[in-house]
Amino acid sequence: MQFTELGLSEKVLRAVEASGYTTPTPIQAQAIPFALAGRDVLGIAQTGTGKTAAFVLPMLSRLEQGRARARVPRTLILEPTRELAAQVEEAFNKYGLQHKLNVALLIGGVSFGDQEAKIMRGADVLIATPGRMLDFFERGKLLLSGIEILVIDEADRMLDMGFIPDIEKICKLVPFTRQTLFFSATMPPEITRLTEAFLHNPVRIEVARAATTAITIAQGLIASHGGGDKRETLRRLLREAADLKNAIVFCNRKRDVGIVHKSLMKHGFPAGCLHGDMDQPARMASLDAFKNGDIDILVCSDVAARGLDIPDVSHVFNFDAPSHPEDYVHRIGRTGRAGRSGVALTIITTEDLKYLHQIQDLIKKEIEWQGPKLDELAPPEHTERDRARATRTRDRRGGRVERVERPERPARRERTAAVAVAEEARETRPAREPRPPREARPPREVRPARETPGPGRETPPVREPREARAPRRRDRDDDGPAVVGFGDHLPGFLMRPVRVKAKVD
Repeated sequence: MQFTELGLSEKVLRAVEASGYTTPTPIQAQAIPFALAGRDVLGIAQTGTGKTAAFVLPMLSRLEQGRARARVPRTLILEPTRELAAQVEEAFNKYGLQHKLNVALLIGGVSFGDQEAKIMRGADVLIATPGRMLDFFERGKLLLSGIEILVIDEADRMLDMGFIPDIEKICKLVPFTRQTLFFSATMPPEITRLTEAFLHNPVRIEVARAATTAITIAQGLIASHGGGDKRETLRRLLREAADLKNAIVFCNRKRDVGIVHKSLMKHGFPAGCLHGDMDQPARMASLDAFKNGDIDILVCSDVAARGLDIPDVSHVFNFDAPSHPEDYVHRIGRTGRAGRSGVALTIITTEDLKYLHQIQDLIKKEIEWQGPKLDELAPPEHTERDRARATRTRDRRGGRVERVERPERPARRERTAAVAVAEEARETRPAREPRPPREARPPREVRPARETPGPGRETPPVREPREARAPRRRDRDDDGPAVVGFGDHLPGFLMRPVRVKAKVD
């Protein structure tokens, strides 16, 4: 099947032909005709199969008629991350060269003023993350009453990031008669409930079983110890990888992204980093540098695991096994895209075995070990620097890995002559006689007071015995009669004469 058989407009077909595509992917071939007909579509396909073009191309064809009004966009596309939203905007700019459409991008980390200006001019296509879009709506800068097409992309990622309540709120704000295009790579029960509530008689398109990996990706497992040995294993894999053009290294935590990035840079690898705590210009700069070939390795968190279209990624390394098995499918989907071959290697420690079993149960496939397994792995060799730093190492989750012996203390300096004489005197000193027990000791003598004080001192007064002293607290009877009111101290304001008005009968 060719793109010319799908019913797209002439302008869209010319843009697709100029991009070099002639044959649609399975998800595109099945979803585009129903999207052009105005039907709700539920698309389930592996990552990297062209889901973005499956809704961009029919939207361009339908938006050729009509114009947008100020603050009232015609279509709305929801994306879980800023990078995916920016990527969809690039797709509209790529395929909409011959369309005079206004595309507005609402994402965090960008000035409100610039985004508001685009909305006020009238946006035919609004691409947004849920949080920023609701912020504009609650400020009264955006109206959703004119939405004709609603696209929810990477819905399972929306679930992982906690956007489902926002999605439910947005679906209630848009018109009931809109067309909904729903795309996801996996279908957890929560996503299924969402589709049943907000899709009207949808066409279910499933080109592959949910949560399956592409056959063009060669997968493998690498056994390693934790801590510094794990980073050394990653560096060894990068050096020994055959046909390595560029690679993405995934970590579970943002802190580990920074540690691995610094380690690679220290050892001479051209690497960049990408995670959620970076500001938007820095994130886009790292991504652009990786796409342009300025850096060969991108160390990132799962913020880059969904939907990023970088066709020439040859290798994916999971520095950490993902705690959610669905993330494994999306991570390795960054390679082997559009029919190309790719390699995905996962470093496994003892603590990652439980996650490995969950991943294999999800993809219904056993991943082969590359090299020795964990039980066949030799014990780690620690350098003198590692031994001197700490008595134990910890892995990435903070658990104790092993106890490292303390280094031997250096030999003491030669004793000086004074120290030697002092030690010899200490050895020849006669032993001290043991003291008798307290009961056998004689009573302690009390020294008599001096009759004549020393120079500059006065004779202390002789104190009477305690029995002869007056009591410290006096009885209440000695205080005299009890005082009533103010007593003799009457305030002056009470002595002022008071005028009383006569009563008139």
